[in-house]
Amino acid sequence: MKCLLAIIFLSATSAYGADSGTLTGLDVLVRQDFAPLKGKNVGLITNQTGLNRDGKRNIDLMLAAGVHLKVLFSPEHGILGREDQPNVGDTKDAISGLPVRSLHSGKTRRITDEMLNGVDTLVYDIQDVGARFYTYSCTMLYGMQEAASHHLPYYVLDRPNPITGTHVEGPIVDPDLESYVGCAAVPIRHGLTFGELAEFVNGERHVGADLHVVKMEGWHQSDWWDTTELTWVDPSPNMNSLPAATLYPGTCLLESSKNFSVGRGTNVAYEQIGADWMDGKKVAAYLNRRKIPGVRAYATRFQPVKYHYEGQAIDGVRFVITDREALNSVRLGLEIIAAMDELYPGKLAVEVNQRLIGSKAVVAMLKAKADPKIIEKSFQPDLERFLRTREKYLLYPR
Repeated sequence: MKCLLAIIFLSATSAYGADSGTLTGLDVLVRQDFAPLKGKNVGLITNQTGLNRDGKRNIDLMLAAGVHLKVLFSPEHGILGREDQPNVGDTKDAISGLPVRSLHSGKTRRITDEMLNGVDTLVYDIQDVGARFYTYSCTMLYGMQEAASHHLPYYVLDRPNPITGTHVEGPIVDPDLESYVGCAAVPIRHGLTFGELAEFVNGERHVGADLHVVKMEGWHQSDWWDTTELTWVDPSPNMNSLPAATLYPGTCLLESSKNFSVGRGTNVAYEQIGADWMDGKKVAAYLNRRKIPGVRAYATRFQPVKYHYEGQAIDGVRFVITDREALNSVRLGLEIIAAMDELYPGKLAVEVNQRLIGSKAVVAMLKAKADPKIIEKSFQPDLERFLRTREKYLLYPR
């Protein structure tokens, strides 16, 4: 199928002032009174992050503009971003009364034929955090594939990559390890906005989607979230800050190990790690001796209210970002895994986290006790090829 690809470039005339900072794709459509969606029967894939610069919901803004919004689709954590369990059920939006169909219900991860009754256009508007295994990316890409198979236009309202488009880290996921926590051939920290990721997958995998990316305005690849003037809304229950998002591509690598905590169930998830067999002082000293660029570690003790070690006080390590431009978060994750193996051999089965890491070769090197610096160098050729390929899909200046 011939790929139909459109990028919407909309007028510079704006209700927002020239000093408004970044305008998201939603803000751009608000300025245009949602003209591209008028007359269409829309299914909207969204959650609590689907707000404009003024904090108004995309749902309410679309309805007020006369858009025929028929159904809402929610990703992991539900339409309000509060659920944190394997099965999130269908519900109704409390304000609009619209039905909300869950795309994180049992084995359901995709929009089904039945869910599309009365819908002729799909729109995606959710904030990402910039890591391959954050499931919202697969929700977006699965939605694009279903739109292509049903010959429906697919609109992605672009939003910033909060940890920049200039930092690209980690191995490319192996084809046979692709899953709901990694469904595109990209590195762990991919450095793409969702609009760019959709373009990349549509082009490289020949999805054939009638894809329309509504571009942001005022965003550059090198921008961090705190330079956008946008308000942070927790995209999920345990993603509570920009530092957490920055560390997440590394500290999440061991999240599948049930005898290890990445801080979930605390107010600083992904900024700390711990276990009931860990000596925080010992681990912090080891990691600091490694002189990992951009980060320091110190011993801590915490008690998760949910998840691994629920209600149990455990020793751990908390991380302080000293230079976010120098920090390679995936390198930090590899250093953590190597430290656990060196200090506590046999305590963690790294292969349990194979889908998060995404590379059998990297898992094998970790099990063979290879130095993380050597492991990092091993996937650089693949990263360089990825960077060359992604060039044609980048939408924003550096």
